[in-house]
Amino acid sequence: MSIPLQIRAQSAATQLLYALPRSVRRAIAGRPVRLDGQELALDAQLLLRLQRLSGTSLVAGDAVSSRVALDGSRHLVSGPVIEPVGTRELTIPGDLPATLYTPLGLPEPSGLLVFYHGGGFVIGSRKSHDNTARFLAQRAGVRVLSIEYRLAPEHVFPAAADDAVAAFDYAHAKAAELGADPARIAVGGDSAGGNLAAVTALVTTRRGGPAPAFQLLFYPTTDSSVRRRSRELFGDGFFLTDEHMTWFIDHYAPEDSVDRSDIRISPLLAEDLSGLPPAYVATAGFDPLRDEGEAYARRLKDAGVRTALSRQEDLIHGYANFLGVGRRFREAVAEAAGALRLGLSIPAGN
Repeated sequence: MSIPLQIRAQSAATQLLYALPRSVRRAIAGRPVRLDGQELALDAQLLLRLQRLSGTSLVAGDAVSSRVALDGSRHLVSGPVIEPVGTRELTIPGDLPATLYTPLGLPEPSGLLVFYHGGGFVIGSRKSHDNTARFLAQRAGVRVLSIEYRLAPEHVFPAAADDAVAAFDYAHAKAAELGADPARIAVGGDSAGGNLAAVTALVTTRRGGPAPAFQLLFYPTTDSSVRRRSRELFGDGFFLTDEHMTWFIDHYAPEDSVDRSDIRISPLLAEDLSGLPPAYVATAGFDPLRDEGEAYARRLKDAGVRTALSRQEDLIHGYANFLGVGRRFREAVAEAAGALRLGLSIPAGN
């Protein structure tokens, strides 16, 4: 699909802006933002400034309109399509579309990441996270299977969680056909996708396997039952807002019909997290979800799970999608890709 002329023009303007001298970018972004002992990265502050000037928002009316808006805005921040990466379209039983990304020349069998996109269980798609999947595939040297799970409000909880587990089971059962080593399959995702990855690891481990070998969790939502301090600190003005979070969970898990303490929504509330696969948990300093992601990492560590917690203290929610602007976002995602490469370099249990 061709990119609309207006979007292309806005993308070019954004690239020019980020190419300006630092002093000019700082003047446009405004004085440094410091909160909770952290200073917001200039790349992030400039992006937020552009968002305010353009009047855009992560949520744009109803669910359908918000999906359309995200599909357009992704071209402004994701950057040129990362190549060379081969793609293959698949359909997982249950009528779940998926895309398999394979870096050029990657031998078989390789590690595989089953990737769940973010978007509050309501918006987002394989398209919105296309370059993120490509970047992880290239930098980590793995295949990536990106999943188009069912979205709310058309499909409320537990639809997305069920799809996430089904996708992992498919990847494990069909590993040879996918060019993957069944002992080196990870699950990962950002935000709501990070939740689905964590839930998949928990559900598959508790049933006795097969289970993932590694978890790659970007700023995951892990507990929808309570409000934490970071939501109060960063709930306005930092891309993902308090209002957005309420809108998303009300669509996915309506309070009058869903128990939000269910561990398939709030894995942080699981009584026992022992035996789960090793995890890399990334949080963003200026993110309403920061504290619940870090609480999950602590619980994993306390349960004896090998866990690396990496707070990108100068960044905002959504940074895994901002690969095409500035340098700081790409640096953070490159760190995660390195963790994924290392996590899948040795089969689980060795």
